[in-house]
Amino acid sequence: MSRKLRVIGLTGQTGAGKSTVSEVFQKRGFAVVNADLIARKVAEPSHPCLHEVFAAFGETVRRPDGTLNRKALAAIVFHDKSQLERLNGIMYPHITAMVREAFAEAERQGKIFALLDAPTLFESGEDALCDCIVSVIAPKDVRKQRIMARDGLTASEADARMNAQLSEEFFTEHSDLVIRNDGTIRDLAAAAENAAAQIIQQYK
Repeated sequence: MSRKLRVIGLTGQTGAGKSTVSEVFQKRGFAVVNADLIARKVAEPSHPCLHEVFAAFGETVRRPDGTLNRKALAAIVFHDKSQLERLNGIMYPHITAMVREAFAEAERQGKIFALLDAPTLFESGEDALCDCIVSVIAPKDVRKQRIMARDGLTASEADARMNAQLSEEFFTEHSDLVIRNDGTIRDLAAAAENAAAQIIQQYK
């Protein structure tokens, strides 16, 4: 990948507010590459990645129509770290390949900055693709309520998903900029605006 394109990694805890931050950066002209959307693409029946997942986890995660039973898979991987690592080992190479393709397309379009919105930026090794890393963190109880409402999870399912992630301390120690979302949406957007302006100034 050419160094003409500056890649900013956006990560953080689930339910912390990354989507709001991503929208602000997109309005500032950043090409947004969403790793979650790419993860869904590689889990489609037409993609070889899904066949690897079925081979590894069996028929219990395959729906009758050949699509992925995400709830069944989540029940396996978010309660067993070794199984989560197994799934990640299958999916990450496919996701990273598509991320690189998206960067190349952004560069062809003349973009100067790309924002890689990736909840598992560090786990996937995609932090190595980034010039700068921004993490969004928020209080645990706030994040729990958000993901329960957003994803239709029970309290125990939300806890399992949150416990499978890296700690707040890890994000703080391994990021160039940290946005703490403990106020209003307007506060979060303002913090994101400041971060985007700082990055644009730094690499101008």
